[in-house]
Amino acid sequence: MSHTGSVGGQPGPQRTTDRASALSEPTLAYAELVAGNRRFVGGTPRHPNQDAGHRAAVADGQHPFAVIVGCSDSRLAAEIIFDRGLGDLFVVRTAGHTAGPEVLGSVEYAVTVLGTPLVVVLGHDSCGAVQAARESAATGTAPSGHLRAVVDAVLPSLRRAQAEGVEDIDGIVDIHIAQTVETLLGQSPVLADEVAQGRCAVVGVSYRLAAGAVRPVAVVPADFATLDTPAGSPESTGPAAPATV
Repeated sequence: MSHTGSVGGQPGPQRTTDRASALSEPTLAYAELVAGNRRFVGGTPRHPNQDAGHRAAVADGQHPFAVIVGCSDSRLAAEIIFDRGLGDLFVVRTAGHTAGPEVLGSVEYAVTVLGTPLVVVLGHDSCGAVQAARESAATGTAPSGHLRAVVDAVLPSLRRAQAEGVEDIDGIVDIHIAQTVETLLGQSPVLADEVAQGRCAVVGVSYRLAAGAVRPVAVVPADFATLDTPAGSPESTGPAAPATV
């Protein structure tokens, strides 16, 4: 992986420590994703940063503006649904966006070494991993092979949904997205510190397979949801108000 800065005690990207200025970075990044998704939904994608010139420009280094921790579902290609290109997104995908050590390490690399200001957990309606975990819990049987690890990672979200009286699959998906946001922050002190210092934000969003639109369901820090989208962003739109985690 090419990067600016390096691990092992060497300095990474230079970024402001002023909280107001720093918060504008994740907000701007989120605004760019929202704008791209609206172009995708409206059938007017620009396909930015996908030409040969840009391919050459990013060959020596990358500066992605968002980390996408997404489900591996074949219909959930982040660069397509957010209308972005090469070097824009640092994408980590697993079934059901389950977050093990390799996922956490990948997120930490993007945030601390590449200086990426936004982490997005990308789930979707009718998630197969959630459905598999629900069936496993209902029947009391565990799937064979390594699929069991995926199901086991989703089961805490099912228990949480049950405790909250949520039974519909898409309601459970929203809870699972929020649970993944909490998992990332709870198991990565590095990420939690970046958020606490105002250098990063974490947003959980749910994608509608048929409509193609995303909507936020969880945000950290809590005040991120109240910030207006910066006026300088192309096609800037204010983010919807999601629940805080």
